[in-house]
Amino acid sequence: MAKASKLDKTLKSVAKGLPIDIGLSEKERATVTAELSKMLADSYTLYLMTHNFHWNVTGPLFNTLHQMFMDQYTESWQALDSIAERIRALGNYAPGTYAEYARLSSIAEPTSVPTAEEMIEMLVKGNEAVCRTARAALKKADSVSDEPTVDLLTQRLDIHEKNAWMLRSLLQ
Repeated sequence: MAKASKLDKTLKSVAKGLPIDIGLSEKERATVTAELSKMLADSYTLYLMTHNFHWNVTGPLFNTLHQMFMDQYTESWQALDSIAERIRALGNYAPGTYAEYARLSSIAEPTSVPTAEEMIEMLVKGNEAVCRTARAALKKADSVSDEPTVDLLTQRLDIHEKNAWMLRSLLQ
């Protein structure tokens, strides 16, 4: 019973808005969150585009592209959770609607089903856009010594640079 009562006190403290004291000010956390929200929006938009292309790719490279797109969207799906959870750890709510993602994202979505080659080109550009967004967010996080966010963004940058390179290699 003592454990339940201690847990109840903890939950009440959280519910009352126990201040976050992780060594970053509210302003610093808000600044990093704004950048992470753009990263989440770009990442989600790229995820959705990659999954769409996985479903709709045709042509002589069907098997190769179908599998590559699945590998990429599956990895991206896992990353979305990490980005959103980092926003929450910083004490803010993560954007989670198509409207918010459309407003925050720098990636243009296709309006029709492109050819396989156009899909590859769009995914190269999408991965590169995520890289640019990650670099901007990384600079903000680094400027306030937010090492966990820097680490997360460094990992994302590595993956999206590699994805862009692999996709680009298909066009040569």
